[in-house]
Amino acid sequence: MQKTLQSMDGTSFHNTTIKCSVSTLIKVLGEPDCAMNDGEDKVNFEWYMETDNGDVFTVYDWKEYRSLNENEMIQWHIGGGNRNVTEQAAREIRDAIAKS
Repeated sequence: MQKTLQSMDGTSFHNTTIKCSVSTLIKVLGEPDCAMNDGEDKVNFEWYMETDNGDVFTVYDWKEYRSLNENEMIQWHIGGGNRNVTEQAAREIRDAIAKS
């Protein structure tokens, strides 16, 4: 799993989520590609990533409508081209968290 410069066009939510903190995601995914933690939009943080297979995916909070504490546990959405991609992304993120 790594950051990507590929287009995120065609990614969407397929009911795949993970629960962790902003600080944990920063530790395993790096700095977010978008970070507007003001609660004014549907998303405060978003990462553009690709799986080990090269499939693109996004990780983002959804409709929290508040500033997030970097250590609070929240549900993160994973967007991708299909459910198989989002499930693979979730596995890779969980593995990275377990190893951190």
